[in-house]
This record gives sequence, structure tokens and C-alpha cells, in this order.
Amino acid sequence: MPTITVKNIPDDIYERLKEVAGANHRSINREMIVCLERALGGRKIDPEAVLARARHLREMTGRRPATDAQFTKAKTAGRK
Repeated sequence: MPTITVKNIPDDIYERLKEVAGANHRSINREMIVCLERALGGRKIDPEAVLARARHLREMTGRRPATDAQFTKAKTAGRK
């Protein structure tokens, strides 16, 4: 995988990048990659792969549909 060195980053930009990376639980390197992907239009999406993943998830949960109450409980469980 290629490597890029970025020189002369202004202090304020570096500090903002560091803060955002921390808030997103990412390394500075990973945060830079995310920023570049967003700026350049992201990764190409393979529609067939997305649909295959959705079908797989549907199959896994099809026999046990979740209710809105179960979703709400799951979302709030880790926030206490």
C-alpha cells in the first residue's frame, strides 16, 4: 500500500485533526484517510456486494424480527 508524507501542516489544522480523530476513536492516520475519501468522493460502492450483505443480514434476522422497543432498548443500553 502506498505511503504519503504530509509536510508543513499548520498547527491549528493538526490540532483539529487530532481532536476529531480522538472523538471518532481513530488514529490520526486513519482520520486523514477518512478525510481524503470524503474529499475525493469516497470509495466506489459495489451494489451487488451491498445487496448480498443486506440479504445475508435479512436471512439472519428473518426468523426473529425485532420490535421498535427492542431497538430502543439496545440503543440506550450502552449510554448509561
